[in-house]
Amino acid sequence: MSDFNDSLIDVSSDSFWEVGNYKRSVKRVDDGNRLCNDLMSCLHERARIEKSYSTQLTDWAKRWRQTIEKGPQYGTVERAWCALMTEAEKVSDLHMEVKAALMAEDFEKIKNWQKDAYHKQMIGGFKETKEAEDGFRKAQKPWAKKLKEMETMKKAYHTACKEEKTATSRENSSKLDNSNPEAQKKLQEKVEKCQQEVQKTKERYEKSLEDLDKVTPQYMENMEQVFEQWQQFEGKRLSFFKEVLLEVKQHLDLSSNHKYTTVYHTLQDTIQGADPQEDLKWFRSNHGPGMTMNWPQFEEWSMDLNRTLSRRETKRRPAEGVTLTAISHNPEQSSRVSSSAAVEKAPAPAAITAADDDDDEESGNPFSSSSANGNPFEEEPSTEMCVPVRAVYDYEGQEQDELSFKAGDELVKLSEEDEQGWCKGRLSNGTVGLYPANYVEDLQ
Repeated sequence: MSDFNDSLIDVSSDSFWEVGNYKRSVKRVDDGNRLCNDLMSCLHERARIEKSYSTQLTDWAKRWRQTIEKGPQYGTVERAWCALMTEAEKVSDLHMEVKAALMAEDFEKIKNWQKDAYHKQMIGGFKETKEAEDGFRKAQKPWAKKLKEMETMKKAYHTACKEEKTATSRENSSKLDNSNPEAQKKLQEKVEKCQQEVQKTKERYEKSLEDLDKVTPQYMENMEQVFEQWQQFEGKRLSFFKEVLLEVKQHLDLSSNHKYTTVYHTLQDTIQGADPQEDLKWFRSNHGPGMTMNWPQFEEWSMDLNRTLSRRETKRRPAEGVTLTAISHNPEQSSRVSSSAAVEKAPAPAAITAADDDDDEESGNPFSSSSANGNPFEEEPSTEMCVPVRAVYDYEGQEQDELSFKAGDELVKLSEEDEQGWCKGRLSNGTVGLYPANYVEDLQ
């Protein structure tokens, strides 16, 4: 083993056949495991992006749908505009499906394949890496040993050649200097001895090369076999990655999803269905010259009345009791009334002080218990439910009668979800108002 370790030095080229250069093939096994982790991280990050985009689309659609429905736009063009919000909601659902597919299918598939392909050892590293290292080491060891012997013979031969050249140079110098014949004789004998050593080491060097050449074919065959084994192992990983990436593409490619295509066909049909002339006709009939009118006409004086009232005045006379001045005609807001509602003929109770009025004004909450008598659409306490819930997302109330809360806040649900997705609730500070039902979860 020590001979093999010593042979790992002085690599003269970058060739695979050089001693120790098989380690790049061994490292590829470890790299394959790391690439599985990288691909899973890549998909996990994309899934987070899909979820974030989905959430932003939903929030955008909810906010703008409320703005449009409370705004002055009307008729078929309003429906066409709101169709953009419907598109966003449906596309949001599709992107959540993409996120779910990336994590539940693609991510898990890579994780399971990695677990089956790479087996961790108790001492660290992977079983497959050790098998590759041992296979290449065993195939290279005989050849590496012969290579080391050949390098030793080559070094001895080159050393002998150097000594022979030095001895010859000294002998020639001695002849030119007419040195002592005895000294010249010794130098000549040194040259002859060096020449003999050169010949001897040359023969050994050539013999070691022959021995190395004999084992080279077997060495190449053994290394080829080990290399091919791990080529196939890597080939499985590459094929698996290609398969997974194609599945990821299918999940990401919404253009091939019939649901996605339907969303935009529906959007186009809704927008194309907008009829500006029909909207103008509706506005003329409901808010313009097309409206009916009780034109003034002559009326006889009646003794039974203290004064003469025309039919027009009678119709416009305010009714006693509650007068609602800003009721929305939109179905989604049929259960919600603007804070401009006023109560006529409802004198303030003597028990309510000026300080109480100030508190109500500061809270700005039409559902406040201190202003219950002034809230004509608050439900009777006996009909309310009391279900504890927790906010899942942050919500900032867009209207005066809406609650604002942060994710994690706890509140009490006082009514079931209406057709438009709203619930009535009470915060921990006693504030009562409306909130989106899908922003909370039950604690029971």
